[in-house]
Amino acid sequence: MSIAIHWLRRDLRIADNTALNAAAVHDQVVPVFILSNWERAHHWCGAARQEFLCGCLASLAKNLAAKGGRLIVREGPADLAMEKLVRETGAAAIHFARDPDPNGRAMEARITAMAERLGVTVHPHQDHALHERDEVLTGSGTPFRVFTPYARAWLKLDKPAPGRTVTRLATPPKLASLDLPTLATWGLTSDAEVIEPGEAAARQRLGRFLDGPVFDYGTLRDIPVAENTSRLSQDLRWGLLSIREIHARCTELAARATAAQRKSIGIWINELIWREFYFHVLWHTPEVLEHEFQPATRALQWRDHWRPEERPGGAEFQRWCAGQTGFPIVDAGMRQLAATGFMHNRVRMIVAMFLTKDLRVWWMHGESWFMRRLVDGEIASNNGGWQWSASTGTDAAPYFRIQNPWSQTKRFDPDGDYIRRWVPELRDVPGARFCEPPDTALVQGYPLPMVDHAQARDAALEMFRRDEASTL
Repeated sequence: MSIAIHWLRRDLRIADNTALNAAAVHDQVVPVFILSNWERAHHWCGAARQEFLCGCLASLAKNLAAKGGRLIVREGPADLAMEKLVRETGAAAIHFARDPDPNGRAMEARITAMAERLGVTVHPHQDHALHERDEVLTGSGTPFRVFTPYARAWLKLDKPAPGRTVTRLATPPKLASLDLPTLATWGLTSDAEVIEPGEAAARQRLGRFLDGPVFDYGTLRDIPVAENTSRLSQDLRWGLLSIREIHARCTELAARATAAQRKSIGIWINELIWREFYFHVLWHTPEVLEHEFQPATRALQWRDHWRPEERPGGAEFQRWCAGQTGFPIVDAGMRQLAATGFMHNRVRMIVAMFLTKDLRVWWMHGESWFMRRLVDGEIASNNGGWQWSASTGTDAAPYFRIQNPWSQTKRFDPDGDYIRRWVPELRDVPGARFCEPPDTALVQGYPLPMVDHAQARDAALEMFRRDEASTL
């Protein structure tokens, strides 16, 4: 009897799961999730994401049981837990989906070395992206460093079709497993109202989006109160949906859509390409997690220019985290993040550029805070977005293009509906007052703007110019 282990990490689904499908050709499959054993404070993860993960694992356990299998939960360093599992089961093979994260890749290498020592075959699979590693390269065979030519090359490639869904599984009986995790596993307590977890909920979200909102995505995606985004980011992060199925369904939809609808679908697919571009960047330049993508910007004189894991940011950063900056659109975004573990994409850009340009706080503090608070915290996209806002990354916003929070509000939340939803003390303030700096407090108890945007902009420009001059 042949036994294979399916090492689950961020492919928590039954449908079109490449590693699970490959493992299922064996007589028995051991689907295993290995829990990290950190507790309480963690500079790269938080309660909202772990709460969503717990729900996803509970859903996956039920789905596996419905197919005749069983989810096995272990804990500790993954290579040590995996070696113990191999010895217990006599497994002949280990299957897993490749991780674009350098930390995940390092663990894959350790497990591969362990498996070779034990005579077990290892099978990495492509699952998280339509195109990964070296599939999208320049004509000279080098990695792309700019999005637009990458996207052109990406679009020209044939896309993999969705795979099957397993119908039956058998897991070795009496195999020891920990209980499914709860927030208490990591010493955490719930601090946000997270979106419904699990594969079924993700499929419902995809269906709702493709049934109508995707056709208006191009015109409404930047309006935060419209809530016309797909809300699939956490589902892609945890692999609750197959990227192959998503692309295939969009292609089918576009084939029978109007020209305007096809354009909107294309704009949304472009966001999927951005996701894969940031995977591409992280795969080829993993050092972006340690410093700026553009070497010329590594000497910029930021505030709080120390690593978040070493000590927290200063007073300016703490006010930004708390949604108490006195800039209503910024505070609304930060409070939405705290309450739900999610923030609208347009608002993410506004708050990120405010932190890095108006406050001149090192982008790494914002990157780490988002990863601690976001349910959809995707290491590659998060890093890419923060470096874009800080003007240090790929396709970065030119340093002299600094978003004005007041004009951004006038353009994307002119009536103040989004602001009033998340900053309830401003519920009686007319929307027009959110579109320009106030002379007096908007309401008693709400702070005045912590900086003058015009002056802060000039200071940011001077910081970048000094750095530019020093590199000539």
